[in-house]
Order: sequence, then C-alpha cells, then structure tokens
Amino acid sequence: MLPGFPHAQPIEGFLGGLLIGLAAAIMLLGLGRIAGISGLFARAAGIGGSGAKQSIAILFILGLIAGAALFSFTMGPIEANFPPDMLWLIPAGLLVGFGTRLGSGCTSGHGVCGMSRLSRRSIVATLTFMITGFATVAIVNALGGSWS
Repeated sequence: MLPGFPHAQPIEGFLGGLLIGLAAAIMLLGLGRIAGISGLFARAAGIGGSGAKQSIAILFILGLIAGAALFSFTMGPIEANFPPDMLWLIPAGLLVGFGTRLGSGCTSGHGVCGMSRLSRRSIVATLTFMITGFATVAIVNALGGSWS
C-alpha cells in the first residue's frame, strides 16, 4: 500500500505500462505508425484521412476492447468511479475531443509515443494535458463536483 493512495496497484500499473509500451513499439517498429488512440479510432471509423490502414486501425481498436474484456473476465469486474453528477461528463467529453483535434493527438499519441521519441511538440502537448488536468480537478472539486 502506498501512503495517501490506499487503492493503488503499482505492480498492475507497471505491467499495464509495459504492455502499452510494447504495443506502441510494435506499431512504430512494425508499421512505422504512431499508436495514438484518437487517430486510430478516427481512422477505424472512417473519419480520419491519414495514418494506418483502416483494417489495422479497426484491429487495434478491437484489440483494446478485447483486452479489457479478457481482463475483466479473468480478474473480475473493473471498479469505475464516476462523478456524482453525470452532467460533468458531457462537457468533459466535448473538451477532450476538442483538445485532441487542437493538439493533433491524444495522451497516448503524444504522452507515450511522442515523448518516447523526444518530440518537442509532444512534450509541450503532454505538459499541457497534465497542467490542464490538475487545474480541472481543482476547479471541479472547488465547485463541489468531487468524485473522490
């Protein structure tokens, strides 16, 4: 148990991080493509014009879903905590989608793939994601929307 984080699972987090890194490395080294989930999802849905082939994008997205289902099946249901007022999720989703388009990628593309390549743009984008996330949590908590 980690002080201040009674429900932390550092070993599981470490193993998950290794698997994410492995998937990103396979995609980059095997196909020469970045494993950014928003770009792959857009390509799979037919609304993204560039990137991996649509069939590869569909398989990658299906693999994410299958992996989560397999984990849940073998380890039991995953506990998720949502804000008490579900209306927070609507503007949150819209802002994430807007930020993804504005920043030319999402946290997986910039944070995992871009930073591992020491991309300045990805480092700035990831710092922006983190700072915005910290500020958002502080604002939501101040407004009484805490989901802790």
